[in-house]
Amino acid sequence: MKTFLIIALVALFASCKNTGNKTGTENESQVSPIPQETADGTALFNGQTLDGWEITNFGTQGPVKVSEGTIILNYGDGCTGITYTGDFPKSNYQVTMEAKRVSGNDFFCGMTFPVDSTFCSFIVGGWGGPVVGLSTIDGVDASENETKMLMSFEKNRWYNIRLEVTSEKISAWIDDENVVEFEIGDHRIGIRPEVSLSRPFGIASWNTTAALRNIRVKKL
Repeated sequence: MKTFLIIALVALFASCKNTGNKTGTENESQVSPIPQETADGTALFNGQTLDGWEITNFGTQGPVKVSEGTIILNYGDGCTGITYTGDFPKSNYQVTMEAKRVSGNDFFCGMTFPVDSTFCSFIVGGWGGPVVGLSTIDGVDASENETKMLMSFEKNRWYNIRLEVTSEKISAWIDDENVVEFEIGDHRIGIRPEVSLSRPFGIASWNTTAALRNIRVKKL
């Protein structure tokens, strides 16, 4: 009888231990994973929450939410955006993402990014809708400097955006089209005051509802 009681107690202890381990595993699976570097770079958006980001307090922003794997920057009275709160490279990196204009007629991707010790913005669809380029170059906006390009953008269509930054050059693509190939040289790189809160890395829209997804950064 004594031997049987000992065996029963051992079995009961093992059962409780296994149940505890199972519960721990289930809890761990619910924790958002830490961004990991892969061949495609590091994912900056987990598709579910704004972990790693903060809503940029422009004072003019509309509501920002995550829905169905996308970040929605709703129409505001000026800029609406998000700013990354983690570590971000200053040079020799690539950013890829998808963006679309849902409503409105201005830029649906104003990406502010580091260039060594300064910052610049890549504007997609600004100044009433068609302007693509870098703001600012030698104090001049994308609408007037040498990087200006005019494109037509459809509403509710996803565009693949890629930006590459080195100490010598800023390059950008929309889908497969190379839209910016800018040699920095002695040029003065800067940003407009309106997006100063987007530093070091942020994405904004202007009087436009935009959707963003698949945001990644990769070291070059």
